[in-house]
Amino acid sequence: MTRNEVALNNQQNKAFFTKQTVVLEAKSRALYGALDLGTNSCRMLIAEPREGGFNVVDSFSKLVRLGEGLEITGQLSDTSIERTIRALKICKRKLECNNVSSMRLVATEACRRARNADTFVAKVLIETGLEIDIIEAEEEARLAVISCAPLVSEKTEQLLVIDIGGGSTELVWIDLNIVPKRQRKYSLIRLQRGFQIDGAQSEAQVVDWISVPLGVSTLRDQFQDVDDDVSKYALMSWYFEENLMNFSLYDYAHKRQKFQIIGTSGTITTLAACYLGLQKYERTKVDGLEMTTDQIEGVINRYLEIGVEGRRNEPLIGQERHASIMSGCAILQSILRLWPTDKLTVADRGLRESLLYAQMMADDVIETKTVY
Repeated sequence: MTRNEVALNNQQNKAFFTKQTVVLEAKSRALYGALDLGTNSCRMLIAEPREGGFNVVDSFSKLVRLGEGLEITGQLSDTSIERTIRALKICKRKLECNNVSSMRLVATEACRRARNADTFVAKVLIETGLEIDIIEAEEEARLAVISCAPLVSEKTEQLLVIDIGGGSTELVWIDLNIVPKRQRKYSLIRLQRGFQIDGAQSEAQVVDWISVPLGVSTLRDQFQDVDDDVSKYALMSWYFEENLMNFSLYDYAHKRQKFQIIGTSGTITTLAACYLGLQKYERTKVDGLEMTTDQIEGVINRYLEIGVEGRRNEPLIGQERHASIMSGCAILQSILRLWPTDKLTVADRGLRESLLYAQMMADDVIETKTVY
């Protein structure tokens, strides 16, 4: 090869690698969107990938009460639909302003149950241009597990993940006993391919999972006619426990020191913030906090002592959530009554984070082994 040919070859190689670098940099700068439309809330994150995860550049959260009245009519009401579409129009503007290149927008229990869900999704598409995907309960449970993976202790052999939503509650029991300690977090993220109940294709073995069609709104609505606060709470707790009878681990015996519960929901993060005595919610202090059954019950007992008006005036609960906080507490206390723990880990994370990770990994802008 002549000197000129060598120079030309080097120039072409330099141009190729420069081009590849530009492509990779452009790819890493691409923004991703994830929206979780639940029974109560509409929440969205916009993020850019970075080494080991992502950086949130914009967000949105609004209480839309999409499932209001669903228990009685079986349908999404015109009022709740219009309220939700107004929120989704704001999300659309944020997605456009940020030039989001990839997005996944999902709806959960309210849309799974509503007879007019397809009509609602079509209306959203016409009025906002957003395509909403109604996901099945198993995918919702999987996404909850994946989002909580960073909080799993290397010492944990038996893991129970609970996700208390507005319309449903998901519980997933996972056996991590055969997984090497340093791989336990990463084995959970691989469950995005699906739950393998027999454990044949996954290191993390999903022993059982259940989606109970009762969340903070739907359970509250079941007992609207009960006036006495304490009686209502007791009935809600009993009723939810009755709905756990189909969970095969109802009588499961576990070693308490190697057993971990991770809980994700507004109820649990609010309980944690109240336990810490925060005057204003601070995610950095709540996410990852560990609480015992006794500590959680202490906060719940205080909620019962101060009553409806006291909870309404509690800064961390407020006017919008005072009516549903006790139904969420009833769900959590029912679970802890069956599986008391010294280590409930509070997770301020959920479907949106999992949706972002899934999209970024599919595009190879982050790797499974570097996430977390």
